[in-house]
Amino acid sequence: MRKRDLQRYEKLLLKKRAELVQEMGLIKESSMKSTTRESSGDLSSFSYHMADQGTDAEEREKAFLLASQSGRLLYRIDEALMRIKDNTYGICEICGQPINPERLKIVPQARMCIVCKEREEQGTLPRV
Repeated sequence: MRKRDLQRYEKLLLKKRAELVQEMGLIKESSMKSTTRESSGDLSSFSYHMADQGTDAEEREKAFLLASQSGRLLYRIDEALMRIKDNTYGICEICGQPINPERLKIVPQARMCIVCKEREEQGTLPRV
C-alpha cells in the first residue's frame, strides 16, 4: 500500500478514535457516575419504588453494554494503527491477500478481507 494511502487511513482511524473516546466519556458522565438516588434527583434517604429501581438498573446496564462495545471498537482501531506502523495494514490476517480499499474506507479497522470475514461469521474458518 502506498504511503499516501496509509496516511489517509491513519487520519481516518485517528478521527474515529477521537470520536469514540469522546462518546465513551459522555456515556460515563451521563450514566455510570450517578447512583440511582442522584439520577432521580431525590436526595432523601427514603426507598424508591421497585419499578423505578429496575428502570434505573436497566439504563445503567445499557450504558455498560455500549461502553463495552465501544471499548472493543477502540481496541480494533488501536490494532489497525499498529498495523499501519508495522506496514501490515490492509493485508488480510487469514489469507494474506490485500483487503479491498472500498472495504477499508467503510471499516478502516478491518483485519480480514470480506471473504475471510464471511467465513468467520459462518463458522467455516479453520481454527489456527
